[in-house]
Amino acid sequence: MPTPPDREAAPAASAPAGTSAAAHMLFEVEGGVARLTVNRPEQRNAMTWAMYQRLVEICEEVDRDDRIRVLVITGAGGRAFISGTDISQFPAFRGNPQAGIDYEERIDAVTGRLEVVGKPTIASIRGFAVGGGMGIAMTCDLRIASEDSRFGIPVIRLGNCLSMNNYARMVALIGPARAKEMIFTARHVDAREALGWGLVNEVVPAENLDMRTRELAEAVAAAPPLTLRASKEAVRRVVDRLMPENRGHDLIGMCYNSADFQEGVAAFLDKRAPRWTGR
Repeated sequence: MPTPPDREAAPAASAPAGTSAAAHMLFEVEGGVARLTVNRPEQRNAMTWAMYQRLVEICEEVDRDDRIRVLVITGAGGRAFISGTDISQFPAFRGNPQAGIDYEERIDAVTGRLEVVGKPTIASIRGFAVGGGMGIAMTCDLRIASEDSRFGIPVIRLGNCLSMNNYARMVALIGPARAKEMIFTARHVDAREALGWGLVNEVVPAENLDMRTRELAEAVAAAPPLTLRASKEAVRRVVDRLMPENRGHDLIGMCYNSADFQEGVAAFLDKRAPRWTGR
């Protein structure tokens, strides 16, 4: 889901060659609470392929480690939770009609793995949670946000679309009308409006976010593990009924293989307005 935020929140160029995904995905465990910090603040915590793979590996670690009761995901730097996929990776899609479909399937596999982690997951959000970042936040069980956080799915700025599973998650959380409003307008929803919509569970002052996240994580970690696991899986099964059987490859291919998508990516990287043609 490569979806750019506004220019203020836009990711910059890719990380230098050889930069370790582990350095960008800081993972620690303390007192039953695991904490993953997405650590590319200079790129607004935009995700690379290696970082997505590391997220899957961390999900495996969390499920294997009986000490861990809760997983918290947050972003470094204070300006963004996660600003989606690093857009500088997308010019390589040109000439490959399967690339967009493969990409959305790959991202669905990552968020799908996060969704079925056996322990509760909490997104601790400060700053921008946009595009793929909002997708990761939606996949978590609980979302706590600072007052200065912003949410958006600005696919209309690139000319692409979401996977069917991400559309389904949005509709399950905020309903079809608000999901379409977010996508059709690409506007950022502030924290208080997100709370009213049911997109987040709680909003706190920015200076209290870490403390309140710890309190919430520790409270959940103290609950009976089997009750948490059963309840999480029961809700997942209910929401799973909204997931369409058709993967929507025709829709994904239509957008990602279009001249408009190539124009949207080029315009974003060139920092100019795109010229849409509908082709």
